[in-house]
Amino acid sequence: MKKSQIIVLIVGVVSIAILFSLPTAVVDNDEGNSEIRADSDSEAPDATVLHDAEISPDIRNKISSLTERMEKESDREKVISLAESLASEYEQAGKFDSAAYYLERAALKFEDKELWEKTGTAYYEAYTFALNEQKIAYLADKTRSYLNKVLDKDPSRLDLKTKVAMTYVSSNNPMQGITMLREILEADPTNEDGLFNMGVLSMQSGQYKRAAERFEELVRFHPDNIQGQFYLAVSYFESKQNNKAKKQFQEVKNITEDPMVLASVQSYLDRL
Repeated sequence: MKKSQIIVLIVGVVSIAILFSLPTAVVDNDEGNSEIRADSDSEAPDATVLHDAEISPDIRNKISSLTERMEKESDREKVISLAESLASEYEQAGKFDSAAYYLERAALKFEDKELWEKTGTAYYEAYTFALNEQKIAYLADKTRSYLNKVLDKDPSRLDLKTKVAMTYVSSNNPMQGITMLREILEADPTNEDGLFNMGVLSMQSGQYKRAAERFEELVRFHPDNIQGQFYLAVSYFESKQNNKAKKQFQEVKNITEDPMVLASVQSYLDRL
């Protein structure tokens, strides 16, 4: 797992922000037959605004040079290489939507499955960091448009199906996402992303005992998933299983040295 993702998730749990970024939902213990309420998708923002990132002059000059070269280039491999270089610069600057934008420009020039996946994955990365409702809707739609192209060619890619499923959770059709996640777990009961995201959705709906069950399954099959280990401890804590929570928080302390994670763990232990 990327350290940045862990930090975002840990901060999210402590502040509850990540959970409230999902749609207001009521999900029963079987995660089905549920009433889901979510705001409708907003109109997509102008893509030129999305990729107009505020970055340092030095990096901006480098990006301008790469962009000019990409505009003039016609060779497929060179265009892709330049697009990937631009995406890398923007990613390092934390501008994930801009990274996706330039990969998309290559994908529109030379359509193939590899470019679709890179573009869709980049848009999903931007989606996971987005906070503005309009931007979330736009990036989710972009993610689906490209990753579904790959899934049409290769339906076995459960990792990509999970990403598509999660974009629906914040849309006006969240049950479609939950249904997709259930299908993933039916096909692969040990699927890491499926178990993790089902656990998070249970947390969001306040079903912490159900969430604990999902995270127990997750860490049994994927013990190195620090996010899952931490969320399991939080689920125990919120469901008043204090002995289990204390033991699990200690387990998290044993498997990571990340100061932000450890600080979050200690804040919970102090409350037990």
